Amino acid sequence: MNKKWRWAAAQFAERKWWQNYLKGKDVPAYLTWKKAYWNDLLKNCAQYFSIAPTDKILDAGCGPAGMFMVFPQNETVAFDPLINYYEEDLPHFKKQMYPAVHFVNAGLEDFSNQDKFEVIFCMNAINHVLDIEKSFENLVSYAKKNTHIVVTIDAHNHTFFKKLFRLLPGDILHPHQYDLNEYQQMLTRRGCTLLGTELLKHEFFFDHYLLIARKSEG
Repeated sequence: MNKKWRWAAAQFAERKWWQNYLKGKDVPAYLTWKKAYWNDLLKNCAQYFSIAPTDKILDAGCGPAGMFMVFPQNETVAFDPLINYYEEDLPHFKKQMYPAVHFVNAGLEDFSNQDKFEVIFCMNAINHVLDIEKSFENLVSYAKKNTHIVVTIDAHNHTFFKKLFRLLPGDILHPHQYDLNEYQQMLTRRGCTLLGTELLKHEFFFDHYLLIARKSEG
């Protein structure tokens, strides 16, 4: 299947998924729940590193309810290729709700910023991109030496289905299909040290993992 077509279909499906998922959900209740979810996830990260109020934070592929929600004191940049559509589509996301966050409508391949960051999050977004190798390169390029990079991914449990889903649109939201070891290597071969791998959710096709890495090169 053509890579660009698959990515375009995934972007369309992603936008529709959020519309359907949030339809009928009370806005304050959902935002409260989502903030609690992220704060619980940060507890998994706390054994590996801490975040200072002065740290600059990047939320890559942030979606309409990303990590940017829980850092009101930090200088935070959040970007997503659908961020303007989310503001148009969803009452649950308006940029004005987060005055401390600088939002950018961009993908992982084409995001550009003058500064580097002390902490980088990429939560369940890296396998939504058009070019995953370029996206990882760009992600790591915005890390300083010793920056912590936190990535969540859906990793295949079975080689057969991984190969099958690469050929067929069995998982329309995700153009890229990899296993845990392959995702880990995408970080380690770019000068990052893997500090921890946390299993967040187990399912038949995929396990959902939290990867915590530190950039070991300048």
